[in-house]
Amino acid sequence: MLESTFFNALLWGFLAIAVITFPLLWFVTAPYGRHVKPSSGPTVDNRLGWFIMETPSVIVFFLCWLLGNRPTDPASLLFLGLWQLHYVHRAFIYPFRLGKTNKRMPLAVMTMAFIFTGTNGYLNGRWLFALDAPPPTITDPHVLAGIVVFLVGFAINQQADWILLRLRRPGESGYNIPRGGLYRWITCPNYLGEIIEWMGFALCTLSLPALVFAVWTVANLLPRARSHHLWYKEAFPNYPPERKALIPGIF
Repeated sequence: MLESTFFNALLWGFLAIAVITFPLLWFVTAPYGRHVKPSSGPTVDNRLGWFIMETPSVIVFFLCWLLGNRPTDPASLLFLGLWQLHYVHRAFIYPFRLGKTNKRMPLAVMTMAFIFTGTNGYLNGRWLFALDAPPPTITDPHVLAGIVVFLVGFAINQQADWILLRLRRPGESGYNIPRGGLYRWITCPNYLGEIIEWMGFALCTLSLPALVFAVWTVANLLPRARSHHLWYKEAFPNYPPERKALIPGIF
């Protein structure tokens, strides 16, 4: 089988799963974080789970760049840099910022995420560094606009995570109401930031796999934001009523 045939089948199948995932997660809350239940099955340490499930994004995408047709092209280096800015942090820094807790992650969630990140890394990396037409110049308007959008999303995501990580005092394991930054208006600015990031990456690359990834990000994180928002409203009677789940003033 030609790689192009395999690639296209995988890409469209990946998109189809995203379309199915959205309504599924809308009605069934995924068992992660505060939503983990004893019935969720075997679990692993939360930090280990994060490390394992995010690492394929770093390694697979890097190998696609290294073994691609244009590793020294400025646009290729730019795309590599943006991708790794997010995923090196997510795989090798963020898990160890969580500190020592007793939190566990379902093994099934970690396994599915591991498969997702490996597949997504291959689809995006192989397309950008080998299968697509020659890359754009880094001064093209859509590239510059995409960089700005990506970095705005990254900054929102980082600030939101920083606020969450400072909510608990050493030794605490419960939940508190986050405040500050975009938490003034929405429950999940970390998710909003990540959605903005990958929309910016899709704009920057004008890549079909990147667009599919942006669709996947919305399909995954929008229902999660809704679940988190409902959980906070139920857990905290004094939860700020003006807050929306994901988009200020709208949803």
